[in-house]
Amino acid sequence: MRVYLPSTLSGLQTLLDTDALGPVPQPGFAVTGALREWYVEGDEEELEYVALTLAARASVRLLDRELLLDPKARARRVVVVAEVDDIEPASDVDRAAVRVLQPVGLRVVKAVHVDGPDAEADVRVAAEQLVEADLGSEQAGFLVEQAEGHELQWYATQEIGPLLELS
Repeated sequence: MRVYLPSTLSGLQTLLDTDALGPVPQPGFAVTGALREWYVEGDEEELEYVALTLAARASVRLLDRELLLDPKARARRVVVVAEVDDIEPASDVDRAAVRVLQPVGLRVVKAVHVDGPDAEADVRVAAEQLVEADLGSEQAGFLVEQAEGHELQWYATQEIGPLLELS
């Protein structure tokens, strides 16, 4: 099954260095039965875009923590797209949420989606405002949506190394 895994640029570097995206289980998003039921009118491409968007939002959550630990970290949303077999639904989190129960190495990664450099300032602000947005702040919600207005760029797996060198 195709899954969309939230990450960060440092997470991509870890993937290259260790051939593992993160510990198992790995949180992700996919076109689940529950998502299909909820989004009845959507075709497969639209449903995959929903899963990608949710993973991009989760990437901002990862950045929130990363920026607390390292304020100079690069603030770009990253979504890793992988084909995996061993998953379980995480409907307690979201209708598209899944837990990947197998290691995610480069062999199962199909592509990555990453913000361009122009999004970095908006993504940094979104990471700082995410908790306030979750608590209902309209202003914080607007700032998070500004970051989500940037389109993620697509990269093939062989482009990950050069992407990280340029970032």
